[in-house]
Amino acid sequence: MADAAAGRCSRFTPAREAEFYAAVLDLLREVGYNALTMDAVAARTRASKATLYRQCGSKPELLVKALRNQKPVPIGEIGTGSLRGDFHEMVMRADDSRMEQDTSLMRGLAMAVRENADLLRALRELLFEPETTRLDRVLRQAVERGEIRADSPTLEYVPHMLVGAVVVRGLIDNQPPTQAFLASYIDAGVLPALGA
Repeated sequence: MADAAAGRCSRFTPAREAEFYAAVLDLLREVGYNALTMDAVAARTRASKATLYRQCGSKPELLVKALRNQKPVPIGEIGTGSLRGDFHEMVMRADDSRMEQDTSLMRGLAMAVRENADLLRALRELLFEPETTRLDRVLRQAVERGEIRADSPTLEYVPHMLVGAVVVRGLIDNQPPTQAFLASYIDAGVLPALGA
């Protein structure tokens, strides 16, 4: 619950917050990170610039909170009773068109982090670290159930494998990631690598 509160522009209702963050991401897709200004965000979202800084933080924090806000469900809230089930449920909660948009957005941000340490820090602290912590919890539960070995050398690489599949599919196959592709990738690559 604290996680959700930390990502929120606190004076917004949930409906206004969703609308606000969607507008932020739409603007980011249109102009890219470097051309995005807080003035443009304020105009697009009908919020004052002072409110943006006071309630949502800096530009990097705002963008990462917007990315996190649109996630369909945190990994930690999925609990099917099996690692394969958890991974497949995670994939099924994200629709194909959203994944395509997000992948293109993340590729653009990956270029921007090379020149912006604040953006990289915000991505790590607000998006990657919480998700990696939740993924570690899912993997620990699989170890406790006896699905995978605790000493599996693959455990530490699971986040890289999952993110890599999403981000690199367009480069290798010239296609966006899809639910079907990711489910197949999990079954053919990730689970066997874990010994599951």
